[in-house]
Amino acid sequence: MELRVEDVAVARAGVPVLEGVSFGLQPGHALVLRGPNGIGKTTLLRALAGLQPVSAGRISLDREEMAYAAHADGIKPALTVLENLSFWCALHGQGRDTLDRALAAFHLAPLVRRPAGALSAGQKRRLGLARLLVTGRRVWVLDEPTVSLDAEAVGWFAAAVQGHLEAGGMAVIATHISLGLAAAELDLTPFRAAPLAAAAFDDLFGGEEL
Repeated sequence: MELRVEDVAVARAGVPVLEGVSFGLQPGHALVLRGPNGIGKTTLLRALAGLQPVSAGRISLDREEMAYAAHADGIKPALTVLENLSFWCALHGQGRDTLDRALAAFHLAPLVRRPAGALSAGQKRRLGLARLLVTGRRVWVLDEPTVSLDAEAVGWFAAAVQGHLEAGGMAVIATHISLGLAAAELDLTPFRAAPLAAAAFDDLFGGEEL
């Protein structure tokens, strides 16, 4: 199984942001996306995860193989840490051993009975990332996953990614920091889409005069 992105173009709110993006990723490897804020990293990751269509090109991989983690932690505040992870384990058909590994990987065991809504920002992020370990998905698509994490927790996250890769998984990560992984990097700046002409803007907004 290989992830292939072939001549992909993506848009944000109908405005082209990237075009001609191509890369391949083999099992056991990670790719780090680089580029300035606003270049289109999040838009590309959302397309990879199947959350929005591409404007052109093709992404070759079953979306059921992908787990997506973005800025929202995806947790239920009223549920405890244990209840949150237990829900995701049940959803993905995983057992108690997998749950315990996820708790250990992100040092959440002392917090299992705490409501998620009472966690600090960093603890919420750790719980959100722990979900990755119980999905059973082979490709992790991660958008700035280390936001709110301190240096120690960044190390825990990097170790989780490394373990995923060693087990034959893959990861595509947008981040501004070094995770210490042996990962390829792709700068998206050369793939910035050409700006729309004035006529194209008129068409986009229905040709109405403002």
